[in-house]
Amino acid sequence: MRICIISDLHCKYSKLSSEDKENNALVLSFLEQAKSKYDLLILNGDIFDLWYDWKYTIIKQYFPLLVKLYEIRQAGCRIVHITGNHDFWFGNFLPDYLNVELKAESFEITADDKKIYVCHGDTHTVNDFRYQSFRRVIRLPLMKKIFGLLHPDFALGLGSMMSRSSRTRIDSPELIAKKNEGLRAYAKRLIKRGCADYVIMGHSHHPELIQYETGYYANSGDWINHHSYIEIISGKIQIQHYNINKGETA
Repeated sequence: MRICIISDLHCKYSKLSSEDKENNALVLSFLEQAKSKYDLLILNGDIFDLWYDWKYTIIKQYFPLLVKLYEIRQAGCRIVHITGNHDFWFGNFLPDYLNVELKAESFEITADDKKIYVCHGDTHTVNDFRYQSFRRVIRLPLMKKIFGLLHPDFALGLGSMMSRSSRTRIDSPELIAKKNEGLRAYAKRLIKRGCADYVIMGHSHHPELIQYETGYYANSGDWINHHSYIEIISGKIQIQHYNINKGETA
């Protein structure tokens, strides 16, 4: 089986810088060459910098990306989207119009005799009480309903400010190390218990592949600085980096 796991694209819809536009072009280039290449594409959270689909409205700036996902799905590749800490207010657009499977927390599959567990990872950091409290509140059905009552222009402007604040917050090296430590520890526990051979997360924006006694922890990194993703081909796991100039992995 041919599996690709990608996360933390953080595709924006508002006030795109030249760097943002270059990043979007890189993402579209990668997805174009991914057509018919994989059997399963897992979008492991924070693909969109924010998502909300109203009853009759979606965010038009995401249209090129949505077209690529549609084309990949039409080519016969299964697509699973796991919610992240930026994109979690999903409605029926992705499943009904693109046939993308939505998962609220995690996704598990056995392929080529490997038990694979995938989650975004934001619930497994440590020393991050402020975010964990905010996460519980913002995901309440009432909060989603209130956001949906706002005019899209106003709601997305508000969402853009919140997202920008989250992205531009600079954590100390000590805090970053603590967060990564939490992801690794969670993965190690799952592997030690025999729950998974491969545990794959994102969120930290730090690509890495660590071997434990009976399995691997992998982090897919991000597409802001690393342009990295995970491939599992016939049971073999690797971190890859995409090179837009060559149109291939590097």
